Amino acid sequence: MHFFKRLFDIIVALIVLTILSPLLIPIGILLLLTGEHYIFYTQNRIGIGGKEFGLLKFATMLKNSPNIGSGDVTLHRDPRVLPMGRFLRASKINELPQLLNILLGDMSFVGPRPLTPRVFNYYTDEAKSIVIKMKPGLTGAGSIIFRDEESIMGNSKLPWEECVKQEIMPRKAAAEKWYFNHQGFITDILLIFITAWVVIFPESNIMQKIFKDLP
Repeated sequence: MHFFKRLFDIIVALIVLTILSPLLIPIGILLLLTGEHYIFYTQNRIGIGGKEFGLLKFATMLKNSPNIGSGDVTLHRDPRVLPMGRFLRASKINELPQLLNILLGDMSFVGPRPLTPRVFNYYTDEAKSIVIKMKPGLTGAGSIIFRDEESIMGNSKLPWEECVKQEIMPRKAAAEKWYFNHQGFITDILLIFITAWVVIFPESNIMQKIFKDLP
């Protein structure tokens, strides 16, 4: 299973990078010429086995963002997000450099969303032990369910950090545990399809319709 998933990841990542290169290259040039004039942002995330790796994204925020405001957590209407960055984040295009993480073997197309060490520690010990058994994913059950996490924090009555701890992380842990128990080729293909669908139709509840046993 792991060999075929890795083979799938490599082949599809190469195909997608080739197809999207006419989009990715101009975005890189625009980022270089605007904002703070840098293309990629690398952030330490927790991967398989609990080891840290550098997750790649298109730069969407001020360079000094980790030392300003909420640090490694992006809030709803976060003032640190640059104008072009708002579009890249809303369209999820900012995540596409992680195709390189997939080629490097840090990530898979489908798996638990890799978290920063600080946010990862909001998981219970049981949840941590399950999540680190899987290679993190570009998308996955938790990523789809919490695709608008910033709005959830913005609409919560709790302070943002308490919202993450009390409302988001327990549900996200349940979603990642669900994936651990249901992972397989068909599940992965369905999650990739659902990811594309909800990017186009963000209000859709197709996830719950297809996977009726989601927590």
